[in-house]
Amino acid sequence: MKGRVIKSTGSWYIVKSEDRILSARLKGKFKQEDLKLTNPIAVGDWVELEKEAGQETAVISEILPRENYVIRKSTRKQHFSHIIASNLDQAILVITMKKPRTSLGFIDRFLVSTESFRIPAILVVNKMDQLDGEEEEEWLQDIHEIYEPLGYTVLEVSALKDKDLKEKFLPFIQGKSSLISGHSGVGKSTLLNALIPEASQETKEISGYSAKGVHTTTFAEMFFLAEGGDLIDTPGIKEFGILDIEENELSHYFPEMREYLGQCKYNNCTHTNEPGCIVLKKLEEGYIHPYRYRSYVNILEEEDTHR
Repeated sequence: MKGRVIKSTGSWYIVKSEDRILSARLKGKFKQEDLKLTNPIAVGDWVELEKEAGQETAVISEILPRENYVIRKSTRKQHFSHIIASNLDQAILVITMKKPRTSLGFIDRFLVSTESFRIPAILVVNKMDQLDGEEEEEWLQDIHEIYEPLGYTVLEVSALKDKDLKEKFLPFIQGKSSLISGHSGVGKSTLLNALIPEASQETKEISGYSAKGVHTTTFAEMFFLAEGGDLIDTPGIKEFGILDIEENELSHYFPEMREYLGQCKYNNCTHTNEPGCIVLKKLEEGYIHPYRYRSYVNILEEEDTHR
């Protein structure tokens, strides 16, 4: 049997095979493309199953090749990675101005990960009803000015207050497999409940002491839209550590730099201080946003310290 993993709880997996939902476990260990993974199987994976004799459970005998995935460094095990979800049509990053504030650096790291597999990404600015004051308006304006010219859709919503949330979202998610990601407390589960009420994901108030989100989603899980398509809800992410990327490759994952690649004086240009660098020239001319360039340099330096 072939099926798709719709929930991972550590040692057991919930798999949808045609119209059946089965609990399944791994058969032995799987070596995966030299990746050191904290989770050998991710939600979204297609797998081969064998029914266990006389049982309602199954054994996963093979993980089918992944079309793509969103991956980050493990926060618990050094040199290990964690696949957030796989076989995606798009990734939705939910961001907020405050409680918690989403930094541009976090957004850029997430987008580098999606760009590395050419996964389209949508930025959803949630808690619009809480936006207040000039500084917050400027932050919102920055989000639109930085990311929309790069081809990223920016949606403004209030998951708790919007009456037409589903109508607003449906054109973007219908018929697609979409990952929903972001910090704890940005409202991923509230958003999911509004789009798929039967998901009934637990939500909690933001911690008043730290103004940070409280983890309510503990395992990644896929939910199905009545109109077709699915949404993968994931635990909140505090930091987004990028997997080892060669310094001459990083600029490939910044769309505004990608169009100038191959035009620098030196083939191995890092776009930091080399003479004849077209990227630095375009930065000076205003074609590359300084915030984005700062993210690029920060990621580059971070990767350098790990080499």
